[in-house]
Amino acid sequence: MENNSSMHKKHENELNAAFWNECWQTNHTGWDIGYASTPLKEYINQYSNKKAAILIPGCGNAYEASYLIEKNFTNITLIDIAEEAVLRLKEKFKNYHQVTILCENFFQHQGKYDLIIEQTFFCAQVLERRKEYVEKIASLLNNNGKLIGVLFNVDFEKQGPPFGGNKVEYETLFSPYFHIHTMQSCYNSIQPRAGSELFINLIKK
Repeated sequence: MENNSSMHKKHENELNAAFWNECWQTNHTGWDIGYASTPLKEYINQYSNKKAAILIPGCGNAYEASYLIEKNFTNITLIDIAEEAVLRLKEKFKNYHQVTILCENFFQHQGKYDLIIEQTFFCAQVLERRKEYVEKIASLLNNNGKLIGVLFNVDFEKQGPPFGGNKVEYETLFSPYFHIHTMQSCYNSIQPRAGSELFINLIKK
């Protein structure tokens, strides 16, 4: 059995740009549901600031961005580390000036946002990087900025990604940097994820 140190090194080597790029090139994109998930759509429906600076990290096919455009949002930034994903995004959104697309490491990104949307990005990070994720999200948000989205509320039997977790763990991680407005079982998950998601609405302290 591998010790924690060797597992950490293994994931550091695997979960980099080359790892994710290969997933896209070989169509191993099981996280992709083909549309914006219901919890995110319903939140977007009631979010009123159409000029808000919005970031979607680890965005993949960025169905949420398409929905944001449909709802007349005007300042959307997409980040993905996989070059193949970014090439597809640039083609997909080539006629939409509202969208900025960046091929870069989220942890090195610089910017300020009013809203960050989380959709299967947190669960793709090796467990050792979760605190770093939370700190980086907080640093990218404006005062009173929000992180919204869904997190898996389940422990997976096989080695990730995706990596699971639970509400108690997430409260411990996020509460030093965020006021937890909402962190509760998701009542409107898509059917394959029903009962295994938490909806989060976290406000930067």
